[in-house]
Amino acid sequence: MTTRFNKLHNRHQGERAVIVANGPSLNKMTLDFLRKENVIGLNKIFLGIEKFGFYPRYLVAMNEKVIEQSVTDLKALNCVKFLSHHGADGFIDEDALTYHFNTKNPKQRFYKDISKGLHEGWTVTYAALQIAFYLGFKEIVIIGLDHRFEYDGKKNELKVLDGADPNHFCENYFGFGQEWHHPDLTKSEESFSIARKMYEDNGRKILDATVNGECNVFDKVDYREYFLVDKQ
Repeated sequence: MTTRFNKLHNRHQGERAVIVANGPSLNKMTLDFLRKENVIGLNKIFLGIEKFGFYPRYLVAMNEKVIEQSVTDLKALNCVKFLSHHGADGFIDEDALTYHFNTKNPKQRFYKDISKGLHEGWTVTYAALQIAFYLGFKEIVIIGLDHRFEYDGKKNELKVLDGADPNHFCENYFGFGQEWHHPDLTKSEESFSIARKMYEDNGRKILDATVNGECNVFDKVDYREYFLVDKQ
């Protein structure tokens, strides 16, 4: 396991990556610029590949419900996939493009060396930030991190969403009878603060280019200006 991960260490040293979260704000963006970027897609981003016109280089999925609901699509993706053991075991095996993580009882809050483990941090975005760090990326720009959800019930509760999904970029993401776990935004922000400090302490940075996102942990940038979208 360690040998496999060593091949990934600092593969992108000094480069930039865009982490594409799955908020509905993606529908307000022009995403052609992602074709020129190193993209780390999260969870069910494959539902938007044709619509948005880009293909991720990496895919990160930790939640067992996301993985169970997406087995066929995840297997079909021709990119490097990072999955949790508890979600993938029995559904998706490790192979040349697929890596599993044992995220149970993590000993560290942020893993700079993902060959030793990974902390899920109550949000897949946090897992992706640890992976991006190990890959060597110096600059991370996050989009689609709306950081707001509509739901009735408790944090982290497993529920069935009967109608259309209002919290992601497509209505059938978790909608129409699928199970999902309610978010814990407080814990997510706690994780993001840890990630920001870890990056900055190591001469790296995380920026948030989400359109009207409500996460205030990272410095904000306008994606059109930052990626020169109108000039491409």
